[in-house]
Amino acid sequence: MPRHHRRSSPDAKRGRSPTAASGERADKGRWSSRRKAELVLRLLKGEALDTLSREVGVSTARLSQWRDDFLAAGQSGLQSRESDERDTLIHDLKAKLGDQTMTIELLERKIEHLEDGLRPPPRRLSS
Repeated sequence: MPRHHRRSSPDAKRGRSPTAASGERADKGRWSSRRKAELVLRLLKGEALDTLSREVGVSTARLSQWRDDFLAAGQSGLQSRESDERDTLIHDLKAKLGDQTMTIELLERKIEHLEDGLRPPPRRLSS
């Protein structure tokens, strides 16, 4: 009986199963955030989206969404900082400033009202 030799595919050399190479994920479980980040970084380094999609068995839409989420989270991470005691102090000072501004405005209105009562009535011109 003749023996058929199987050619080594590039995927077999890399330790990937044939199902993973054909577009199906060998492990049907969830993707870890670390693994997603690795794939997104590969995209950002210039790998083709469709090629990576076929290699790992994830749709191009899902890879694109992971990339967009990754970039959005990175941008927000650069924009925000941890709040500290300065933020609390600033908040308290702004509240106090608002209270004092309101008090000043109310007092100014009260002064105008009182001054209106002290003014003599307008004079009539005699003709």
